[in-house]
Amino acid sequence: MKKYFFPVLRRPGPAAGASEREMTVWSADGGMRRAFTSLRHRNFRLYWFGQMVSLLGSVMQSIGQVWLVLELTHSGWQLGLVGALQALPILFFSIFGGVFADRWPKRQVLLVTQAASMLQAFLLWALIVTGILQIWHLYVLALLVGLTSSLGRPASRAFVGEMVGREDLPNAVALNSSLSNLARIVGPALGGLIIAASNVTVLFLLNALSFLPVMVGLALIKSQELHGRPLQNGGVAKTWQSLREGLDYVWKTPVVLLVIVVVGLVLLFGSNFNVLLPLFATGLLHVGATGFGFLSAAAGIGALLSALWLAWSNQQPTSWRVLIGMLAFGALEVMFSFSHSYFLSLLLIASIGFMEEAFAMQAMTILQTVTPNHLSGRVLSVQVLFFDGSLPLGYLLMGWLAGLFGAPIAMLSGALLSLLVVGVGWMWWKATQKEMES
Repeated sequence: MKKYFFPVLRRPGPAAGASEREMTVWSADGGMRRAFTSLRHRNFRLYWFGQMVSLLGSVMQSIGQVWLVLELTHSGWQLGLVGALQALPILFFSIFGGVFADRWPKRQVLLVTQAASMLQAFLLWALIVTGILQIWHLYVLALLVGLTSSLGRPASRAFVGEMVGREDLPNAVALNSSLSNLARIVGPALGGLIIAASNVTVLFLLNALSFLPVMVGLALIKSQELHGRPLQNGGVAKTWQSLREGLDYVWKTPVVLLVIVVVGLVLLFGSNFNVLLPLFATGLLHVGATGFGFLSAAAGIGALLSALWLAWSNQQPTSWRVLIGMLAFGALEVMFSFSHSYFLSLLLIASIGFMEEAFAMQAMTILQTVTPNHLSGRVLSVQVLFFDGSLPLGYLLMGWLAGLFGAPIAMLSGALLSLLVVGVGWMWWKATQKEMES
C-alpha cells in the first residue's frame, strides 16, 4: 500500500538520450512550448500524431453511424439501442483489458486492437458498398467495436505513462485528452460536410484508413525507451490471479479507491448534460437546432481549453484539486439548470466542460502516478469501468428524470447528487489523512 496520499511530480527534464540541442530547446519554460513538453519523447510523438488522425476518423464514423441508423430505421429507439450495445462491453470486459495490458507488452495489445478496429470499419464499409447491410449487422458490429475498445482502452491509457515516464505524465495525459476534445469539435462538422458532398459510405472508408497512421506509429516505437515491464504470460488461473491482485490493490490503496469511486459517481450523476442539451435548447432557451449546436460546441471548446491549460501548467495532481474541481463542476451545473439566458447558458456550459475535463484528467493522472508500473493496466481498467462505464447509466437516469420532471429538474438533481458525493468524498479524504498521520 502506498505510504503517501499526494502524488509528487518533479518538473520535467530532458528525455533520456536527448541531444544537447534538444535539452536546451525543451528546457524553455515560457510560451506555448511548455504545453507540448511531453512531445520531446520520440515514442510519444509517434503515438500522438497517429492518434490525431485515428480519433478524427472514429468521431466521423460515429456521425456516419447515427445517420445510417436513421436511414435504415427512422427510429430514435434504434439509435439508443446501437449506442447502448457499443457501450455495454465496457461494463463486462474492461477489467480484463487491464489484465491483458499488464500481462503482455502494451504496444502489442494496441496493435492487435487497432488492427481489429480497422477490420471492423472495412467490413462495415464493404457491407454498405455491396448493398447487403441490415440493422442486425450494425448491432453485431457495435458490440464488436465496444469489445475492442474495452480491451484496448486500459492499455492505451497505461501506455502513455510508459512512453513519457512519470515526470511528464500530467502533460502527456492532458495532451492526449486534447486530441479527443479537438476531434469532438472538428469531427462532427467535417463528417457532416463529407456526407453532404458525397455520401455516408465515404466516412466508413476514411475511418478504416485512419487507423493506419497510429499502427505505423506503434510499429516504429522503440521498446528499449519505454518505462516499465509487463508481467509474464500465463494461463486462465494466472489471469484470475492477476485480476484479483489488481482489484486488491485498488481496494487497499486509499487514494486510488477514493479517486475511482468519488469521481466515478460524480461522472455518473453529473457528466450527462449532453443528453439534456437538446431539451434546454428547444424547451427552455428557445434557440432551436442551431442554438443546440452552439451549446454542444461550447462544452467541447471548454474541455479542449481545459486540456491545453492542464498541459501548459503541468500541475501536480492532488486529491484536493480533484475535489475542488468537482465542487465547482456541480455548482456550475446548478446555475445552468436555473439559467433562462442563452448567452449565460453558453458561458456556463463551456465552464462545465472546462471543469469536467480538469478534474477527470487530474484524477486519471493521479491513478497513473501512484500505481506501480506492473499494475497500471489493471488499475486503469477499473478506472475505465467506473469513469466510462458510468456514462450510459447516467444518460438513462437523466433521460428518465427529464421525462418525468423536465430537463431543468433532471439537471439540478444530477448536480445536487454530484455535490453530495463530493461532500462525502471530502469527509473520506479528511478521515484518510488523519488515519495516515496517526
